[in-house]
Amino acid sequence: MADSIRFILNGEDVALSSLDPTETLLDFLRLKRRLTGSKEGCAEGDCGACTVLVGRLVDGRLSYETVNACIRFVGSLNATHVVTVEHLAAKDGTLHPVQQAMVDCHGSQCGFCTPGFVMSLYGLWLTSENPSRAEIERALQGNLCRCTGYEPIVKAAEQVGHVRPSALFDPLERERANIIARLGEISTRETIAITGPDGRRLVVPGSVEGLAETLAAHPKATVVAGATDVGLWVTKQMRVLDPVVFINHLEDLQQISVTADGIMLGAGVSYTSAFEVLRQEIPAFGRLIERIGGQQVRNMGTIGGNVANGSPIGDSPPALIALSATVTLRSAKGARTMPIEDYFIDYGKQDRQPGEFVESLFVPRPKAASHVAVYKITKRRDEDISALCGAFHLETDAAGLVTHIRIAFGGMAGTPKRARSVEAALYGKPFTQGTVEAARDAFDLDYKPLTDWRATADYRQLTAKNLLTRFFLEVSGTPQELQRFAVEEA
Repeated sequence: MADSIRFILNGEDVALSSLDPTETLLDFLRLKRRLTGSKEGCAEGDCGACTVLVGRLVDGRLSYETVNACIRFVGSLNATHVVTVEHLAAKDGTLHPVQQAMVDCHGSQCGFCTPGFVMSLYGLWLTSENPSRAEIERALQGNLCRCTGYEPIVKAAEQVGHVRPSALFDPLERERANIIARLGEISTRETIAITGPDGRRLVVPGSVEGLAETLAAHPKATVVAGATDVGLWVTKQMRVLDPVVFINHLEDLQQISVTADGIMLGAGVSYTSAFEVLRQEIPAFGRLIERIGGQQVRNMGTIGGNVANGSPIGDSPPALIALSATVTLRSAKGARTMPIEDYFIDYGKQDRQPGEFVESLFVPRPKAASHVAVYKITKRRDEDISALCGAFHLETDAAGLVTHIRIAFGGMAGTPKRARSVEAALYGKPFTQGTVEAARDAFDLDYKPLTDWRATADYRQLTAKNLLTRFFLEVSGTPQELQRFAVEEA
């Protein structure tokens, strides 16, 4: 068993044997290392002012992702390379091409958000040559600017897009072989256990088996994968967590396999990692992923964590329920699998026994002739929590009769929940406008939504009914109608 968290910060080796289990990376950078380029704007992963890069070895290759330092815990950083905006410029002060492009294109006014934008653009620059406008906008979804406006920042990304590190100074390309070797040296399959100054503990299991053993010994521990939810428990709700178990490094939980039967997603698979597979196999699910948080949140957050938390407004559970997905739970005693809809029992309560954790999800492959749609309704298109999220999965026979229908919503009840009365009103009937109009009233039997600051109960109920109508129009409407919906989703 090891007793320290070890990582590389810019070019420096860091080893921490005493650590607050919920100390954020942003506080560590600003307060303990005086790296103040990263800013605190929202402390909840929304504004991107704290954006840094975190690199790790994936199958022997070094991969960097943008993350929100304000909700990323230091305890999750073992065997990683943390890169802040201070590391980009040359020692003689020469700006990195990404930084210079921001200057040339007048991409900064007050400057508070600028370091975060630079790091997001840098992350894009490292992974995409000559990115499209859509790719640039996607990379900047998680960065908010209130004074400059986005057009000069987008122009900076376009200007630097063709400039590659082989021709110009770039610290990560120059040091890549060295960083790979150093990360290899500090990588470990040993369990790391640390006690903080106040006696609170953190554990970094060396394996899935070690995770099961840890939770058997500490069944009330808080398990942290991406921290996109748990981070706010600390920064906004000021919760005191003890012990904390970090699992974001466990490669066995990050496996994706695609077969003729469906898709298996390890519980530690991030939204970013799952996106390409889901986009190809279940396009409607892929489009949903693009609207979950910003790029930093998608890099950190996991689909398994979204399920494990059981939030009634989590975006992925409605789609998973509509697709008849199953969830596998594991503990030191073994594993069990259940339909994912049965996992959600009541508000804040899931069918997870002491010592159990979500190990994987299985999504059956929809039939080629089936229709799948997922709709996320928010106040703004990007980086917003759903007022409600609805998912539909329909199959009909040659005569146009409904042979399979599953409808699920989040934001309409205390848990993600199927619309069983609506399904019953549609099953076995022709999928026509008359049938759909008659089925709308069944929503009143399935849901009694609440009013909160995101939406009123009446708005939620009417919108759910209208989404059923929209689904019908998309399935059976004219090409012009389908094009109109496509434009709205673009």
